[in-house]
Amino acid sequence: MPETSVDTNTLPAVFDGHNDVLLRLYRAGGPKAAESFVTGGPGHIDLPKAREGGLGGGFFAVYVPSDEGDTDHDEMARDSYDLPLPEPVPQDRALQVAMAQIATLERLQELGALKICRSAAEIHISMVEHKLAAVLHMEGAEAIDPELITLDVLHGAGLRSLGPVWSRPTIFGEGVPFRYPSDGNTGGGLTDLGVALVRRCNALKIMLDLSHMTMAGFWDVAKHSDAPLVATHSNAHAICPHARNLTDAQLDAIAASDGMVGLNYATAFLRPDGRMVDTGLDDMLRHLDHLLDRLGESRVGLGSDFDGALIPSAIGTAAGLPALRRAMVAHGYGPELIARICQGNWLRVLEKTWGH
Repeated sequence: MPETSVDTNTLPAVFDGHNDVLLRLYRAGGPKAAESFVTGGPGHIDLPKAREGGLGGGFFAVYVPSDEGDTDHDEMARDSYDLPLPEPVPQDRALQVAMAQIATLERLQELGALKICRSAAEIHISMVEHKLAAVLHMEGAEAIDPELITLDVLHGAGLRSLGPVWSRPTIFGEGVPFRYPSDGNTGGGLTDLGVALVRRCNALKIMLDLSHMTMAGFWDVAKHSDAPLVATHSNAHAICPHARNLTDAQLDAIAASDGMVGLNYATAFLRPDGRMVDTGLDDMLRHLDHLLDRLGESRVGLGSDFDGALIPSAIGTAAGLPALRRAMVAHGYGPELIARICQGNWLRVLEKTWGH
């Protein structure tokens, strides 16, 4: 039997594929709320919780909320559901919100809470020095203009990862709805502007995140991109048949591109019944097993969705990450595999995507 009594200090720090802490801070006042991240408070991630749980860094998402409000978690607690796609967000409004969130990330760096990283080497150094490593990510490209001028400017400001869509339409393509049961075959793929966006991201070496794309959009990116295919916070459709999760055919394509998938902790994408209610760590391990089976041990990581979803209570916040790592040990994962899942695979795919 695997050893279940583990000194958490010996477990590897976690580099995480997705969080929404910038949205939470934006709603709390933007840069003025940055000090609360340093001192600690409500929410899944702040500096004290990161230190307690061994969170070494991750993708800090810039996300523009819809006018209709947040995703209805109460509706997603039903046996089946199909939430309507929110309306598109105008580019001028999206850019204003994005700038406020990026300014918040910059303020966190000024306060010494984290380091904005632009290369895999910077992430590694930051984590070794126990400084929270932050990658600037954009979840949905509403802030990008059709000429892609904004994309170049944001890249200069440190943008290194971009999801062309969230779960609503943009000028670049369509996103999947929050629908259960369903697969991602819910709408159209990339527009001509979307193809241009993919090619420009390839040229700038901005990683493309496929997590919220329709099945058609996924295959369009696979056709037009020359980079590894990556879904920063998605799970296995074979375990939970939700529109947000990836089919085996999609996982096989990701493996063939030498990309990777980050396990999403949102309970609705973990539970086989698709309900956004609490669940245990066993469901997370089932998804990890399936992802490892389809992708291999070098292409699976973590993508929590902290501050953006209902997380299993056994973890709760970033401070609870040792519970997940202990569960991996108890499940029989060896130390090398755990280190790959927690951080090594992300560093590998980012170096391959961004270059040295």
